[in-house]
Formats: sequence, C-alpha cells, structure tokens
Amino acid sequence: MLSPREPPAEQLSEHLTNHTGRAILKSMLNQVAVDQVFQALGDPTRRALLERLSRGPMSVSELGAPFEISLAAVVQHLQHLEQSGLVRTEKVGRVRTCRLDPGGLDVATRWISDRRPLWERRLDRLGEILAEEPAPAAKPKPNRRTR
Repeated sequence: MLSPREPPAEQLSEHLTNHTGRAILKSMLNQVAVDQVFQALGDPTRRALLERLSRGPMSVSELGAPFEISLAAVVQHLQHLEQSGLVRTEKVGRVRTCRLDPGGLDVATRWISDRRPLWERRLDRLGEILAEEPAPAAKPKPNRRTR
C-alpha cells in the first residue's frame, strides 16, 4: 500500500515496482507449472498411466499391473503426475487410490490458447507469401542416351 507521507513520484515508483514484481513472480510460477505439465506428458509411461486413469480411479497396484516396471517405478511416475497437478492420490488404510485431476490440463490449455492466435497469424502470413510466389518452371529432363 502506498504511504501518504511519500512524494507522488516515489509512491508511483513503489506501486509500479510492487505491481511489476508480482506480475513477474506470477509469470515465473506459471512457467514452472507449464513446464511440470509438459514434462509429465512428455513421458510415454506417464501418458499411458493417465490413459488408464481416464477410465476411472484405481489403486496404484491396479494402475501399474499391465506395465513391465516395478511398483516403485509406478509410484515415481505418479509422483511426477501428482506434482504437475494431473493426478490426485488418496491413501485409505494401505491402499493408495489415484484419479485424474479434472483441472490438471488447464495450465497447458491456457498456455496453448495464449499462443494460438500468434501461430495462426504467422501460418496465415506464410500461406499468403507462398501463394504470391510464382510456381517454379518445370526443368526439362536431361536427354539420356541408352547403349
């Protein structure tokens, strides 16, 4: 909050610094979240685990059953998925149940949506440039002699 004792220029400077600092921090934290989601999705085993969980909640042992990896490896993959916000787990007694987090892909969806207009403009412009270029003239085929 701005102090009434400070001159207006200093108040404005402090306000901008605080506002800009919060915006930068928010942007950096969002980048970390985006990185975590894409890193989690970058592994084929993790994508397969997510695919299995799309059928409904299951225990860690049920989830890992079809994979030829140890239960400890399944747990490590689940930790990555949980840290990225794609999966939630809950332990009741000795059983840990896993389920998809419905909002887990929101970070990636927002990231892609924010960039889509730029990509579309660039691709549209490329299409325009390619449409303006004359088609290359067909080169005559060299005359080959047979013996």
